[in-house]
Amino acid sequence: MQKYICTVCGYIYDPEEGDEDGGIAAGTAFESIPEDWVCPTCGAAKADFEPYKNTR
Repeated sequence: MQKYICTVCGYIYDPEEGDEDGGIAAGTAFESIPEDWVCPTCGAAKADFEPYKNTR
């Protein structure tokens, strides 16, 4: 599954891990996260995330 990065702080949402503190279960695709979800690190909106491209 595609990872997404917060363009504000650099937090990477990994669907394999989810966001337990934010109520998002492991295995949840980014597209399935509610629109009112916010970055657990900086509070940025879901709209502030973009697909993460691992350059390694």
